[in-house]
Amino acid sequence: MDNQITKPEILIQRIVLLTLAILLAVPLGFFGVQLVQASDPYVKSVLSLTGNPVQGHAIFQINCAGCHGLEADGRVGPSLQAVSKHKSRYGLIRQVISGETPPMPKFQPSPQEMADLLNYLESL
Repeated sequence: MDNQITKPEILIQRIVLLTLAILLAVPLGFFGVQLVQASDPYVKSVLSLTGNPVQGHAIFQINCAGCHGLEADGRVGPSLQAVSKHKSRYGLIRQVISGETPPMPKFQPSPQEMADLLNYLESL
């Protein structure tokens, strides 16, 4: 078997197996990420609540408008108009609480306040 050229049938089988492995890995990875996100107790708590967009707007005015503008149309920070079309609910929550995008500060509202803010952001 040393120095033999691989038969085309074996090469095709390997390509098919590799393709199947990739096709299985992508959805499993996606669902794994979803499972991890859904297991976060804070996120679960926020998503179990009904947010009030009026309260969310007030929270936004106090904590976010200085950078994102009074109507979330951008200032120092980016516009948040239609932000929920670009970020998932988990992504929005994570963005607010993580402080991973400097200069945005880390902000940990109560679950109800976050649900209110989330509802407001989704209304933009």
